[in-house]
Amino acid sequence: MSVPGAGPASACRPDPQIWRLDEAFFQIRLNPTCGQSARLQACLTDHRMLYNAALQERRDAWSRARLSISYESQSGQLKEIRSGDLDGQGRWSFSSQQATLRRLNKVFNAFFSRVRKGHRGGCPRFKGVGWFHSVEWPKNGDGCKWDSRPDGEHLRVYLPGVGHVKVRAHRNVQGRVKTISVKREGVGRRAKWFVIVSCDDMPVQALPAAGVVIGVDMGVASFLTTSDGAQVLNPRFLANAAENLAAAQQVLARKKHGSNNRRRARARVAAIHSKVRRQRNDFHHKTALALVRDHDLIVVEHLSVGSMTRSASGTLDEPGTNVSQKSGLNRSILDAGWSSFIAILFAKAESTGRTAIAVNPTNTSRTCPNCGHVAAANRQSQAEFCCQECGHAGHADMVAAINILRRGLASLPKP
Repeated sequence: MSVPGAGPASACRPDPQIWRLDEAFFQIRLNPTCGQSARLQACLTDHRMLYNAALQERRDAWSRARLSISYESQSGQLKEIRSGDLDGQGRWSFSSQQATLRRLNKVFNAFFSRVRKGHRGGCPRFKGVGWFHSVEWPKNGDGCKWDSRPDGEHLRVYLPGVGHVKVRAHRNVQGRVKTISVKREGVGRRAKWFVIVSCDDMPVQALPAAGVVIGVDMGVASFLTTSDGAQVLNPRFLANAAENLAAAQQVLARKKHGSNNRRRARARVAAIHSKVRRQRNDFHHKTALALVRDHDLIVVEHLSVGSMTRSASGTLDEPGTNVSQKSGLNRSILDAGWSSFIAILFAKAESTGRTAIAVNPTNTSRTCPNCGHVAAANRQSQAEFCCQECGHAGHADMVAAINILRRGLASLPKP
């Protein structure tokens, strides 16, 4: 390997899926100097080149001799690559380069797993300049060091080849620091640098018992509806930014490829997407915290968002129907960010001693909470529910939340 530039489970009683948090992640803004920013960018560039070179070696070995190259084989070449190249690959941490090779190996393992299951392959691709944004140091103290304060004042993180970088510590990092990663968001002058610290042995700050249990139904019209009738409106951050985003993308499309004007226009588009992502993340954290504070048990749906947002375009022989409507629905589901919210909710529940459970959502919006009758006709519209057997009527999302709560309670172990 040569581096370029380098010398249903049951519908009435489903099995719950309890998500547990093995480690916590803290993402904190870095405040590097101009020189440190340049070195961080050089670090990203060299690790990207290493990734691409390792990928090329694997592709060449398979295409020429049908040989599979292992991570161990490529890791064993690092010493030779680094020797005599102190201004290139040799200036960076050995362990961070191993982490980059493990990253590639993980991508290949996922690719082979999809192929064995008969799914679409998605062969690993080379990383362009705008597609490689992070570098990991797998062990705190192995070259890198969290909380290095040579001047005794500001919290800093030491990164090999970069130096002691100032950290904008807006909150305390709890637990034992395991790994340290650096991530770049944005491009050009709008680029921001973050340090991501993963910790284990997290302390549990238990909240006092609230004496309340709740079921939560996720939706698009309303972001969520609870079994007690409360609704949280869907903020639709991406839809609200659609006009500005479309204008910025139109400006970007008119710029000449490779020009400085195009780089600035591209940075503007990235900044809009970054703002939408931050708004959504802030909303998820605040909503999850409100649920965790007021409820001892929270039961949500175990949603397969990937399957729900699959394209309906079909094939040339069998074209799909209502493709435009399905595309709009997919966009709304992804804008809501259900998977991210549920992950945050479970993390907050565990860190505060609460219980969170995900249950099978099959037929929860079609089952009458009064008599148990299940029929598609029970849900007459997006918001209306009327049982065809007993006549019980209510809001469809609230009915679903009640059924979700009941499934969660039924799945708990008996006292």
